[in-house]
Amino acid sequence: MATTTSTASGGTAVRRPVPPSPSAGPGARPRRQGGTVLAVPALVWYLVFMVGPLVAIFVVAALHWPGMLQPVSFAGFDNARTVFADPVFWEAVRNTAVQLAVAVPVMVVCAYMVGYYVAQRPPGHRVIRYLLFIPGLISTPAKAMVFYAALSPDGLLNGGLKAVGLGSLSDAWLASPSTALACLIALDIWAGIGFTAVLFAARLGSVPEELGEAAQLDGAGHWRAMWRIHFPVIRDYVGVVTMLQFLWTLFGSAQHVLLLTQGGPGSSSTTLSFLVYQKAFIAADLGYSQTVGVLLFLVGLVGLLAIRRAFRQNH
Repeated sequence: MATTTSTASGGTAVRRPVPPSPSAGPGARPRRQGGTVLAVPALVWYLVFMVGPLVAIFVVAALHWPGMLQPVSFAGFDNARTVFADPVFWEAVRNTAVQLAVAVPVMVVCAYMVGYYVAQRPPGHRVIRYLLFIPGLISTPAKAMVFYAALSPDGLLNGGLKAVGLGSLSDAWLASPSTALACLIALDIWAGIGFTAVLFAARLGSVPEELGEAAQLDGAGHWRAMWRIHFPVIRDYVGVVTMLQFLWTLFGSAQHVLLLTQGGPGSSSTTLSFLVYQKAFIAADLGYSQTVGVLLFLVGLVGLLAIRRAFRQNH
């Protein structure tokens, strides 16, 4: 306890205790001056560039807007009725559902298995990490060109099939209604699996080694240790990575569709994100485009909540 020294009338020094300050109790926390002020720029940025565009999507969805320089009128629910009556929209819904149901689980499971292998530090594991990261260093147009060169009628895939005597299986993969969407899904998986595997390897590297050693003493192999020991430990992290890949596949597929198939043949490879682009910048129907954008936002929100609930530790 702090004390003060005072002099009595006889010249004797007397030490008197100083009462503690009300804010200096045992559970008191030091004041953080300026914390709110420092957060203001970030909050303003978020409100202007995040909340603002989100509100604008809902506003434009209720308008009849046939182009950026054209007059605007209130449409109400007419855009929603037009969207739900359009067979192209429902085909885009089907394509997006197939893309998410195939690409995201395959990507996450394969990336986790590769990440677990790298986390065991096999010979050359540092080089493997760099090799896995290569697709993340290639621009999207370059990735599309690689797949175009491989899947074109005279490309590497058909050439390889003919070389082994399976020329009857060759096809115009990107121009066939039955294979165009599968090619886009393959590109999504190839582009995302390496980067995701590096993330998993980094997280698995922080798992205590005693867990793996104890599993080996109990006779558990790598497969059992991977799924029964390590996976529950990083379950929350797997959920976060799954949410990121879900959002990337849902909203980022438009660029692959634009570069490789243009949504065709017909609308066999049209996804919801590409439909938003197509209606806004090609058909100049902003109301239709943002109505699909609202539905896409709701799908993303519901998907995030479902993934978070599926991967959280305690229900």
